[in-house]
Amino acid sequence: MADARTRNRYFDDLSSTPDLAWMGQNTNHVPAHPAVTEAMTRSIEAGEFNAYAPPMGFEALRSAIVADLGVPSGEALVTEGGVNALAMICKARARLGTTLVTTDPTWKWPCLFAEQAGATVIQIPIYDPATNYKLTPEALRAAVDDRCALIYIVDPNNPLGIRYEREEIEAFAEIARSVGALMIHDCTYRDFADGHTPVLQVAPEGTVVSLSFSKWLGLAGMRIGALVAEPALVDEFSAASSSVLGASVVAQRAAMAGLSVKAEWMQEVRRLDRANKAMIVTAAEAAGLSVPVQPSHGNFLVLETVTTGVTPEAIVEAARREGVMIRQGRYHTAAFGDRFIKVSTSVPSAWAERFCEGLPRYLETARTLNDVPALF
Repeated sequence: MADARTRNRYFDDLSSTPDLAWMGQNTNHVPAHPAVTEAMTRSIEAGEFNAYAPPMGFEALRSAIVADLGVPSGEALVTEGGVNALAMICKARARLGTTLVTTDPTWKWPCLFAEQAGATVIQIPIYDPATNYKLTPEALRAAVDDRCALIYIVDPNNPLGIRYEREEIEAFAEIARSVGALMIHDCTYRDFADGHTPVLQVAPEGTVVSLSFSKWLGLAGMRIGALVAEPALVDEFSAASSSVLGASVVAQRAAMAGLSVKAEWMQEVRRLDRANKAMIVTAAEAAGLSVPVQPSHGNFLVLETVTTGVTPEAIVEAARREGVMIRQGRYHTAAFGDRFIKVSTSVPSAWAERFCEGLPRYLETARTLNDVPALF
């Protein structure tokens, strides 16, 4: 447990840092919509937190999630964050002798969940400009066989920010069907993307979408997410759930309020996000870094560091010393993690300005660092 304790202390120290600019976890720090804070306040004042929520989520929230995703044939299961939805799916399907096929980079936690269940994880490299940093149907087809239980697609991809076209999603779903695998479409960042197609809109059978309220609505600390699938699959996943007493009542009230004002809210969030991206791209290129994926369809940017002569870890530590939390590439990928840092962009403009102003100093400080503490 030493590594777990070290990781915990690392984030505890970050949480205790006054005025920290959280720009490494893709969380949304735009001040909350008044309707959301009002909904949480009303719930607390009414003492709703004294009782358990319905185990699958409030019916009004479940219906609102399905409507927002645009998949009337689907059913939503509310979970304690998007990661809980993914853990539930992996628990239901991953077994010894099966495989989970995903990309590299990907979001690492479902890989861990599958391995814990005895499955083998196969990662297909996509950090390649020749394929526009995307998984191709040809590469996926070559990596699957009758052992494949799960195909996990993060779209937009975290950390790259690429977004798949409708035809590509259809092709991935067809490949999953051909080997009897379940396709998981992780749509955590879909609300920052133009032209995003949830797989349930084109291939509702044998597929599931995972969602989060952490990123677009800024509820990371409230732990609220969902999965959406056909009712029979929801029954299967519910049977594997460890959250049998439901997700946070207060968080669900916030999520319902957020969905009711989503169009208005996301218009402002995306305006700020786009402005921050433009600012950071300019600063990064002036400092000698490159930005391989533009536009990024997530609320983050990958900044390549190879030409700077310093490691991503040293840059992250230098920024931390000035109260800015960004992330090193190795959090996402062992194979390509020495190439980049990742910077979140759904933040107040002042944070983005702070990062841009400090970036040249971070690089200079990084050149002086011989030992960098453990990063997570």
